[in-house]
Amino acid sequence: MQFVDQVTVFARSGQGGPGSVAFRREKYVPKGGPAGGNGGRGGSVILQADKHLYTLLDLRYNPHQRAPRGEGGQGNNRSGKDGQDLIIRVPCGTIARLSDSDEFIGEVVVDGDQLVLVKGGRGGKGNAFFKSATQQAPRYAQPGEPSQEKKIRLELKMLADVGLVGFPNVGKSTLVASVSAAKPKIADYPFTTLVPSPGVVSVDNYQSFVIADIPGIIEGASQGKGLGLRFLRHIERNAILLFLIPVTSDDVVLEFKRLMQELYNYDPSLWKKQRYIALSKADLLPKEEYRKYLEEARRLFGFNEKVLLISAATNYGLEALKQDLWENIREEQSEGDS
Repeated sequence: MQFVDQVTVFARSGQGGPGSVAFRREKYVPKGGPAGGNGGRGGSVILQADKHLYTLLDLRYNPHQRAPRGEGGQGNNRSGKDGQDLIIRVPCGTIARLSDSDEFIGEVVVDGDQLVLVKGGRGGKGNAFFKSATQQAPRYAQPGEPSQEKKIRLELKMLADVGLVGFPNVGKSTLVASVSAAKPKIADYPFTTLVPSPGVVSVDNYQSFVIADIPGIIEGASQGKGLGLRFLRHIERNAILLFLIPVTSDDVVLEFKRLMQELYNYDPSLWKKQRYIALSKADLLPKEEYRKYLEEARRLFGFNEKVLLISAATNYGLEALKQDLWENIREEQSEGDS
């Protein structure tokens, strides 16, 4: 299924039903009082998070979302039926903004979270509501409140435990395919991955975590170069950032610093996230040099960075990487619960 992370919808709430002008008409009651019921409330348009969804694709082809109107009041003090709320189901992590002004409306993060995008109009009062000591037989009622329509931009920030960060063609998709059941497109050219792709990584005792293959970052992405801003948005919600740098790089430390600079330019708070550095494509090195290469890399990066050597092609170091990431995620979860 196609991954769509941004759509514009036209949401219209339901109009409130009008109040009724009616009077009691019963035998032996020649001058029955007012008996007009109230109109029903119009339906609201509501955003709801659904953990079973991961794309906004359906809304791309159905951008017009309209809630039904409320029914009018009736005689004998019968109120009109409320219009049913229109529930728009979206993936967890979806943000809503006004399209024209970019004003933040809200977000739905956890499964079942709801956000009212456009509130339905209130129903009008029937003439029975306006009866008073000085107004025994009012012959008027309120109309229902009109519907509202808003042009809303929905943006999805992918929820994943681990986000892969790296320049194009460093093996991110190959790594995701090796450690999970995901099948991202893999090819030997840059920008093979054009949309984020999540994969579920299984670990011991039927536990699992989600890793997201983020399309390759290019220099200037934080200023909007290419599709950088749309890619970087998905990194915000990842608990851990896994930097993937190939051993074929001319300077692995410089490449890491360039990636970190792009993240900092986009959002300085990203520097506070847990970081792992995976030096990929280790199969291109002689096996006898693995230990020496890793020790030298750790010395260059310093003790503050967690550095591992891996090869998705031969599965070297992948099990250790999975276990390391899982232990870190579990610690984060336990701290969040306490």
